[in-house]
Amino acid sequence: MNIISTHEEVIKKSRFIAYYCEVKTKDEVLEAWDYLKGMHKKARHIPYAYILTNTAGKSDDKEPSGTSALPIYNALERSKVPDRAIFVVRYFGGIKLGAGGLTRAYAKVSNEVIKNSC
Repeated sequence: MNIISTHEEVIKKSRFIAYYCEVKTKDEVLEAWDYLKGMHKKARHIPYAYILTNTAGKSDDKEPSGTSALPIYNALERSKVPDRAIFVVRYFGGIKLGAGGLTRAYAKVSNEVIKNSC
C-alpha cells in the first residue's frame, strides 16, 4: 500500500480520517485494511472502496448499508484513476449522524482526500 494523501475532519464530534492509496490487487486492499485496523484499534468503523483495472469493490464495515462505502466508491469513480482505494477511519463522537449525515460525511472526506492528492 502506498498512501498518496490523507484528510481528517471532525463532524458532529465524530472523527473521520480518510486515506487515499495506490493499490494493485484485492489482496493489497485487504492487507491495507488490516494494517489500518491495527493502527486505529479504537475506531468504530473503517469502510472502504477500491477500483482496480479489472475489478472494484467496497465494504461498509458495519455502517448502515449504502451510507459509507457507496459515497466512497462514487468519489473514486468520479476521479477516473484506476488502482486506487480510499479507507475512512471513523471514531464515533457520541452524536448519531443519521443515514443522510453519514452519507454526506463519507462523501465529503472522500472527495477532499482525492483533492489533496493533486
